[in-house]
Amino acid sequence: MINDYPNRHIPFQGCFNFRDIGGYPAMDGTSVRWGRYFRAGRQDRMTDADLEQLKRLGVKTQIDLRKPDEAAEQSRGPLPDLGAQYHNIPVIPEGGSDQLSKLVGDTGISGKRYLGYLEFGPETWHRIFDIFASADDHPIVLHCTAGKDRTGVSTAFLLATLGVDRSWIEADYILTNRDVPRQVDFVEEHVGLPDGMDRDALSIAAGVPENAMADFLDGLEARWGGTMEYLREIGIKEETFERVRHAFLDR
Repeated sequence: MINDYPNRHIPFQGCFNFRDIGGYPAMDGTSVRWGRYFRAGRQDRMTDADLEQLKRLGVKTQIDLRKPDEAAEQSRGPLPDLGAQYHNIPVIPEGGSDQLSKLVGDTGISGKRYLGYLEFGPETWHRIFDIFASADDHPIVLHCTAGKDRTGVSTAFLLATLGVDRSWIEADYILTNRDVPRQVDFVEEHVGLPDGMDRDALSIAAGVPENAMADFLDGLEARWGGTMEYLREIGIKEETFERVRHAFLDR
């Protein structure tokens, strides 16, 4: 469905799953603007060549969805040193991983686990949408560690707000799997495979199940009536949605 992956994916040497969401068809015949929003994994392993390419993107804001201890262990990466505003907005709070497992069970990566993120309250999404709505703070890099789960849910919320059909949202999510082989090669060569993991196991851990985003969106539909209905239920205002659309859509 998405045939322009090479145009939207930026193959940094030391950062993976970094891509633009521009070009997707959106509401009223518009499309998502290019160069405004990049979804990504951790950036702390970028090479000097990567940094030169990163500078050219002109990123003004970094939204880091990792828990504070993750961010401290891996570092913020280079963007704050390049002038970007840094916001640590954890999707899962400290101690939340155990709570999430108790809530949804040992599901691994799944739509059910993504729905569990919402049980930590709406503050995360309010903070993120405030930044989405502030066009002067764009371009944005939004990321977690791997750039697929917490990043995937946040990106789905943005794309839904822009009127992007769920088939495109699901297809964008699955693009994560395109960069897994490069990531596994990098880890094996430069870091070493994690204890107890071979290449196949790491590939599974670094990728996403093809049905997880669909299950997440189905869950939103079943409980709240849809993605936008959930966002309205937690108190995000129509004015905010309109400002987000003004910032991200080609008109």
